[in-house]
Amino acid sequence: MKIICDKYLLSEAVAGVSKAVTNRSSIPILEGILLKAENGKLTLTGYDLEMGIITTMECSVPEEGEIVLSAKLLGDMVRRLDTEEIEIDSQENLSTTIRGGITEFNIMGMNAMDYPEMPAPGADHAVAMKGGVLKEMIDTTLYAVSQDDKKPAHTGELFSLEHDKLTIVALDGYRLAICERPVESNREIRIVIPQKTMSEVSRLIEDEEAEIEISANRRYVVFSTERYTIMSRLIEGEFLDYKNVLPKEYKTRVTVSVKDFISSIERASLIITERLKNPLRITFSNKVTVRCQTALGKVVDELEAKIEGEPIEIGFNNRYLMDALRNSGCEEIVLEMTGPLSPVKVLPPEGSSFLFLVLPVRFKND
Repeated sequence: MKIICDKYLLSEAVAGVSKAVTNRSSIPILEGILLKAENGKLTLTGYDLEMGIITTMECSVPEEGEIVLSAKLLGDMVRRLDTEEIEIDSQENLSTTIRGGITEFNIMGMNAMDYPEMPAPGADHAVAMKGGVLKEMIDTTLYAVSQDDKKPAHTGELFSLEHDKLTIVALDGYRLAICERPVESNREIRIVIPQKTMSEVSRLIEDEEAEIEISANRRYVVFSTERYTIMSRLIEGEFLDYKNVLPKEYKTRVTVSVKDFISSIERASLIITERLKNPLRITFSNKVTVRCQTALGKVVDELEAKIEGEPIEIGFNNRYLMDALRNSGCEEIVLEMTGPLSPVKVLPPEGSSFLFLVLPVRFKND
């Protein structure tokens, strides 16, 4: 195989597919990228047996062929070559030369015949939507995905498609994030997509106005962007029926500046450490009063807010509350509360673009 291509296009392509490459594996070939050159194009594939990323780029192909090269070595070498054009030349004995200007690297490749074949998912078209909308939905909810694999389904995001809307849900037992957007589809599906896949889909969306094609069946999902195809196995198992845990009413409603609330929580969090994880004690009355006390000291802070309904005091994990505020993307946020131990709803001031739940923390002396 011999190709001549643009350095920057190759560097971007290698970086894109490398996220589906295993860093350390008992199967060395999974640490590589499959390069296949034919018909004036180079196709790069990264695959870790769970998720695969494929991209194709234009290049000059004096000699067609295919080879597997170490993803890390290839990426580092291409990035460091001080030239606009790169030549990759692989011999039958798998010895591969990577040239750029006066610099030349020589590495051993791996036989493309040994590279695992990606399954043909047989996934049917589900929906097409703007890349920017999908990216926003993923980025708004991803923070709440569980890191505990005791409930495998919760280590991914629920992708629930109805004829007129798409809902993406993430939860970890302490908080929940829901994002809904209107779509047009002739299918209804309910699947759980791994967190890593969703994260990479968001990262690889470059043109927010371009359409993303999404196909799915019971085992696989495929996202097709302008430059990349991302295929992933789905997570099996039952996702929580989240609608049953959403509070139906509230007794206290607070509208507060996101920036001011974050600043107050950050000040109170100065005395919270990994060892001293006391909750924030937040009172919603005429004002919002944020208190915290640990062995390091005590903090009391206040901020203005619009408060309707009964006064209430609730304990919060500082990080969980902060995550909800930061991922809201709003200047103001609405909190709806029913009691000191009931889940707290976090909502936008207008519309229903997202809904977060944060579970309160019980105080030790309660």
